[in-house]
Amino acid sequence: LPSGKMKSREGTVVDADDIMQEMVAEARKLTIELGKISDHDSEESVELYRTIGMGALKYFLLKVDPGKRMLFNPDESIDFNGNTGPFIQYSYARIRSVLRKARTLPVLSDFESFNFSGYTGMNEKEKELVKVILKFDDICSESARDLSPAIMANYVYELSKSYNQFYHDHQIADPEHPVVSKFRLAVSTVCGKKIAAGMALLGISVPERM
Repeated sequence: LPSGKMKSREGTVVDADDIMQEMVAEARKLTIELGKISDHDSEESVELYRTIGMGALKYFLLKVDPGKRMLFNPDESIDFNGNTGPFIQYSYARIRSVLRKARTLPVLSDFESFNFSGYTGMNEKEKELVKVILKFDDICSESARDLSPAIMANYVYELSKSYNQFYHDHQIADPEHPVVSKFRLAVSTVCGKKIAAGMALLGISVPERM
């Protein structure tokens, strides 16, 4: 803990039930402060708080190599920025939002379905994102071989960070450039699937809206 090493004899331990309740409560507080949702008491909202809170807790524990000591800081783990569960969950929700808004444009499920004829070529940000996406299978194998969920956890963070940089630098769906939009929507679709799959392997849910 930030206050020092846990010692049961001195009572400086954290009860699992208590920390889970604290994380869900902190997720509710932060979500409301950031204005992420308007209906704070609906069933959907309550489920979202739990999804974020438990995602923050699980991810913070799993992102550290199992052979290393770790410092558990609840405040740091619930942050919507940086290498945290909520950041990855928000990245997935952002992708889903992009795809919902682009319903009038064709959305492809994979790269193979995309006809590259007429596409002028990927720029550096697109290439970087595609390279990260294509590492998924190798990361699965490495994480399993080394018995280290941390490898998958940090990969999903890398993928989320790469997508956010891509999102900030480019317009994903642009009716005036249908070929480029089609490719970027395909990339977004596959990226979202890889994020969801990676988080599922860690036992973490990702929300459709956030």
